[in-house]
Amino acid sequence: MKNRKAHMTAVGRIELADCPMPAAGADEVVVRMEYCGICGSDAHFYKEGRIGKKVAPLPFILGHEVSGYVTECGADVTALQPGDRVALEPGVPCGKCELCLTGKYNLCPDVHFLAAPPYDGALRKFMAFPAKMCFKLPDDMTMQEGAMLEPLAVGMHAARRGGVGLGKSVCILGSGTIGIMTLLACKAMGATEIIVSDLVGHRLESAKRLGATVTANPKEVDVTEAVLQATGGKGCDVVFETAGSPVTMSQTGRYVKSGGVIVVVGNIAQDVSYNFLEISRKEVEIRTVFRYRNIYPLAIEAVEKGYIDLKAIEPKEFPFEQADEAFQYTITHAQEVIKTLIKVSD
Repeated sequence: MKNRKAHMTAVGRIELADCPMPAAGADEVVVRMEYCGICGSDAHFYKEGRIGKKVAPLPFILGHEVSGYVTECGADVTALQPGDRVALEPGVPCGKCELCLTGKYNLCPDVHFLAAPPYDGALRKFMAFPAKMCFKLPDDMTMQEGAMLEPLAVGMHAARRGGVGLGKSVCILGSGTIGIMTLLACKAMGATEIIVSDLVGHRLESAKRLGATVTANPKEVDVTEAVLQATGGKGCDVVFETAGSPVTMSQTGRYVKSGGVIVVVGNIAQDVSYNFLEISRKEVEIRTVFRYRNIYPLAIEAVEKGYIDLKAIEPKEFPFEQADEAFQYTITHAQEVIKTLIKVSD
């Protein structure tokens, strides 16, 4: 067998190259990759070469949304065997620090996260990975769905952080990949009023198709009025900022009800001008989200039992040999594509 990688050799360029075949350590498995999704962070590294202070060291392998087949197990691995279909949770925590030991391993300062510099990603044919972070997929779950579990985990963690439950009303600002995954999570967790706002009409059409009860384009309607009308003048129980925009973040206080929750999901790099008096008078809580924790088994169960339909995402697919084209397409068609998948296997 021969291993190949698709690595970024320059900003805006991915090339294929041979690389060594991995061997499984005692607590690792070797995975033959089947699908790898393109995340917003991957696209940003490809386009800009950096995200904030994190610079991609060239050459650099992108990709952390992956599914594949176990081909080899280390001596201490008992829960998996060759042939198992798995999804990889891409962050490997130290397992020893206070945050890890209290269950908040996503906040581990020593986490090794795929495609987060200096750690290479998973866009390669074969890779060794800790078995404890590989989750076996049910027989009736597709490998495409397996690769989309990672962004779904972000949405599910966000919904949990917001306390979404039966009968709750939510407002989601932004309907890109994470906005859509947050929508699916909120719907599965029982939210009965789901309002989605975005500047792109095509995205709002997708949000409506996937379960939004109200969609609002700020270029066409007053979003505040739309929220108040849908909630009987109260505002939403939970407001999610998923666009990563200082503009939408500054507007969150308008849409949340008294005693409600604002969840910051998007990565907002710029300073935000915010009216804290507006939310102080409502005793609103602002909660942030960093990746996810303890979500993969729940996400797999939700998809397996039909509570969340990832097939409805209808991802765009490219073969491994067209990895560069896949990134170019994702960036140039960002307003149309919810998710792009690269089929790594032959």
